[in-house]
Amino acid sequence: MTNSTAILGSTGSIGTQAIEVAQKHGIRVTALAANTSVSKLVQQARELHPELLCIADESRYAELKDAAAGLGCRLLAGMDGLCEIAQHSSTDTLLNSVVGMVGLLPTLTALDAGKPIALANKETLVAGGELVMSKAAEKGLPIYPIDSEHSAIFQCLQGNNRKQLKKIILTASGGPFFGKTKDDLRDITVEQALNHPNWSMGAKITVDSATLMNKGLEFIEARWLFDLAPDQIEIVVHRQSVLHSAVVYQDESVIGQMGVPDMKIPIQYALLYPERLPCPTKPLSLTDYGTLTFAKPDYDTFDCLTACIEASKTGGTAPVIANGANEAAVAAFLARKISFLRIGELVHQAMAAIPVSPLNCYKDVVAADSAARAFVRDSIA
Repeated sequence: MTNSTAILGSTGSIGTQAIEVAQKHGIRVTALAANTSVSKLVQQARELHPELLCIADESRYAELKDAAAGLGCRLLAGMDGLCEIAQHSSTDTLLNSVVGMVGLLPTLTALDAGKPIALANKETLVAGGELVMSKAAEKGLPIYPIDSEHSAIFQCLQGNNRKQLKKIILTASGGPFFGKTKDDLRDITVEQALNHPNWSMGAKITVDSATLMNKGLEFIEARWLFDLAPDQIEIVVHRQSVLHSAVVYQDESVIGQMGVPDMKIPIQYALLYPERLPCPTKPLSLTDYGTLTFAKPDYDTFDCLTACIEASKTGGTAPVIANGANEAAVAAFLARKISFLRIGELVHQAMAAIPVSPLNCYKDVVAADSAARAFVRDSIA
């Protein structure tokens, strides 16, 4: 159970809920970091009195300096600022909820500094899973998953013999376009893609949910978190988002974790592990739902999911390429430069065009990521 935490991505959905959990349980927030939201970041600082305050977008540092005058926080910016927060001596646990591959280096920095990680930044393990898990093992440090699916699996593994695990069942909401064909998706607008049926998330993650890329990234993340082979991960579409995921043991017993579609339970479990205390979320009423449904994913229509599974099986820098191409393609889609279906096409094309190499260090991640982003930029120019 942590006494203090630093929150990267504090103004996002996960970050704001993490603050609510921290306040409920008296966890001191030592540092806050946001990407661009200066006003919200400063508002949080006025309430929480952190020691450090960071804006990742360095072009907004002057704005932060003016807005935070008199707060008594040390002000930071950019990747250097995120990494300084990650290793801050007053912090017990780093909660990393930034979006994108930007979260990888702060995670590695925190582990080097001996800090456990509460992880909501899935790209950290997608792009650098081999590096992160080996560093965590070397330092003897835990990584507590915050994604609802991975938290569910982590919870279902408690008290059981890990060697007797047969496979995991990773649930997916199916996003806003479940049951649609590629023909149905040709003219999808940004607004339609951002209309998720169950979860309130940032724009990039919401688009990833619509393409099922998010589930593909979680597939790769689960492989590293739980040391699984790709064929030990089954994806099931569960529209109600009540069963957050499950594990199957060798005796065919299936143990799942359920709750309302709310991130406070996994956030709290990561920060308070192994304690289970009252949580500021709604209780689950199964009778209110009445029926829970399960279906197989449509791998042909949602080819981002297919790309991630292929990348996981290939290994090396393949997941980095898939992730980098997706981040660049989603940004282009949100800027209305490409169509919705073009996202998956660009991910597959980048994976086919860019050679896969072994992943030995952080520089290998950066090089593969840069190549994938450049490929997408050149393809849509």
